[in-house]
Amino acid sequence: MYPATFEYHAPASVEEAISLLERYGDEAKLLAGGQSLIPLMKLRFASPRALVDVNRIEGLDSIGEDDGHLAIGALVRHKDCERSEALRGRYGVLGDAAPQISDPIVRNLGTVAGSLAHADPQGDWGSALLAAGAHVEAVGPGGTRTIELDELFQGPFTTCLEPTEVVTSVRVPDPGPRAGGTYLKLERKVGDFATVGVAVHVSLDNGTVRRAGIALTAVGPRNLRARTAEEALAGATLDDDTIREAAELAAEAAQPRSDHRGSADYKRNVVRVFTERGLRKAAETAQAA
Repeated sequence: MYPATFEYHAPASVEEAISLLERYGDEAKLLAGGQSLIPLMKLRFASPRALVDVNRIEGLDSIGEDDGHLAIGALVRHKDCERSEALRGRYGVLGDAAPQISDPIVRNLGTVAGSLAHADPQGDWGSALLAAGAHVEAVGPGGTRTIELDELFQGPFTTCLEPTEVVTSVRVPDPGPRAGGTYLKLERKVGDFATVGVAVHVSLDNGTVRRAGIALTAVGPRNLRARTAEEALAGATLDDDTIREAAELAAEAAQPRSDHRGSADYKRNVVRVFTERGLRKAAETAQAA
């Protein structure tokens, strides 16, 4: 099938993009990578009146340190993250997630910000960035607002973004020098959506956990944080007993459903195993820093 007829606009600035979104309201869609939107349009599950292509807006395609954060611009592609040295070491949860995003074609075109705005419960970036404590900066007619990812994700393919807002960057707070993390993903084949994914990130201070982030993919109506497990780790030493307890708590936080990919009990057990593995790797990285 072919998409329904639509108007095409290519603004040169964020302000121009917002003006177009104000004109068309919820009849417009932003286009960056288009790896989720275009297939929906071809199947006519989505038929926007207008596409607002933001790819010509300068200044949105960089990755770098900025005011105590790692800033990922709205036009940064998955492949940019996969190749970036900035997403190593203490930001390892992001570096590990990047090469596991779909396939090379999608990684060449798709964007991190677009993935978050799509809010697929099986999306890998949602969990990796939740674990890292990230937020997004969105600009609308009323100015810029900061949106924590817990607030951004409202349900399957649903966010709190207004139709007139443009995400301009994703920002990850500096976790400190002794930090590490990883993203573990179970998939039926390379490039598939996750059957289960677990993102783990820890920051250490004098040998104990200053902050822990554990987020789950594809085991709930949205990317989930295992809050009880995170709280159990705060101030603790990452020994065997602590890691096993946190893994059990993460499994309890999962909300999986049985389907053709596996039973709910199977998926919950994968969460437990991946959380334990992830915490061990994160601890090793953080302690070696």
